[in-house]
Amino acid sequence: MAELKGALIGCGFFAINQMHAWQDVKGAQIVAICDRDPERLKLVGDQFGIERRYGDAAAMFADGGFDFVDIATTVASHRALVEMAASHKVPAICQKPFAKTLGDAKAMVALCAQAGVPLMVHENFRWQTPIQAVKTVLRSGAIGDPFWGRFSFRSGFDVFSGQPYLAEGERFIIEDLGIHTLDIARFILGDVATLTARTKRVNPAIKGEDVATILLDHESGATSIVDVSYASRLSTEPFPETLIELDGTKGSIRLSQGYRLEVTGPDGVAISDVSPQLLSWASRPWHNIQESVLAIQQHWADRLADGTETSTSGADNLKTLALVEAAYDSAASGRTVDIGALLQ
Repeated sequence: MAELKGALIGCGFFAINQMHAWQDVKGAQIVAICDRDPERLKLVGDQFGIERRYGDAAAMFADGGFDFVDIATTVASHRALVEMAASHKVPAICQKPFAKTLGDAKAMVALCAQAGVPLMVHENFRWQTPIQAVKTVLRSGAIGDPFWGRFSFRSGFDVFSGQPYLAEGERFIIEDLGIHTLDIARFILGDVATLTARTKRVNPAIKGEDVATILLDHESGATSIVDVSYASRLSTEPFPETLIELDGTKGSIRLSQGYRLEVTGPDGVAISDVSPQLLSWASRPWHNIQESVLAIQQHWADRLADGTETSTSGADNLKTLALVEAAYDSAASGRTVDIGALLQ
């Protein structure tokens, strides 16, 4: 089968990881890049040897010559770029957060479905090696039916040095990080019926919230807690690890700091190391996320090749984005939010 050709829009901070990963993906390569900033366009083009460079996405789509587009821009441009891709019948990957509003996201999903164009959200956290290991254990039945869980990302890491714009938004941790953790909760324990959230801003130098605690009632009957913080000063910095606790009818799973997986079941306790691979272009402590970027992009190439739906399709991600909207609604109002009503 011929190798898929892709185009990348947005050459910013995180897109470098995506470009590195595309070089390792089997069956796909990036042949064109686009960014409004000439300096970033030149930097990425020179680094990765991409000759086709555009300052305007419409001009790039008009020229064509690619099988998919990877949209790695900030959220304000996502709807217009996805609509552009759909109008040219070009399958699209869209960076998270998928859209500024749930209404925009629904419109984007509907438009791509109408155009018959595959749409995937670059929700890579569920593709991390330790998260996949937890899911594999759960599927095996080793702890029976899960009834309680905790998905925790607590850190004091300075994320603003690399992404200073994060300090300027009225929304911060739920939209930037909590969206990943909520998606992991859905991936592990299934879809959510109701949600209750509380938020706090500890850092006075930022505009948005940097701490959130969210209670989820899953449709399966399980209850989980999603707690995220960039204001937690710890003796050993866990960034960027998501820690997981699961209790089931036959045992428990604990994914603890240092990628230690402990499974307690009827036959005793099993402990394993589920550390991510350190790719040649990756660096600690980011290697966990960087490996997952390669995994999700390989997944995209494989699904485009076989014509089946991706794990984090636009339609699937609506359910995660609904949790983000519900969390902000609940934190502002103090009430519990019905997720089904948001998705209607």
